[in-house]
Amino acid sequence: MKPLIGYLFLANGIIFGIASNSFAKISEGFTKLTPSILCILFMCITMFSIAKAMHAIPVGFAYSIYSGLTVTGVVLFAVLKFNQVPNAYGIIGIAFIIIGVVMVNYLGRLN
Repeated sequence: MKPLIGYLFLANGIIFGIASNSFAKISEGFTKLTPSILCILFMCITMFSIAKAMHAIPVGFAYSIYSGLTVTGVVLFAVLKFNQVPNAYGIIGIAFIIIGVVMVNYLGRLN
């Protein structure tokens, strides 16, 4: 599989990862049926997409991109949907996550 296809699977995994985490919040502890089902379904799609991405992209790069951008996306969703604005330390932490993802991808090297 070509790396471009891997990155497309990874982007799909990130989008569905953000959606599944968002539905986890909306499901209110899996007490609401529809958001609970969507959360589980989207998490399955996420894991499938990440597994396919790791077939073409090194595991460390794929997972660092997935985790960093998913966390950042969930924070943005929380700000927009639930008005849960992080404090200064939270914003600095998110900035460090983004910097870390950039460093791993542009400065990290495989042995």
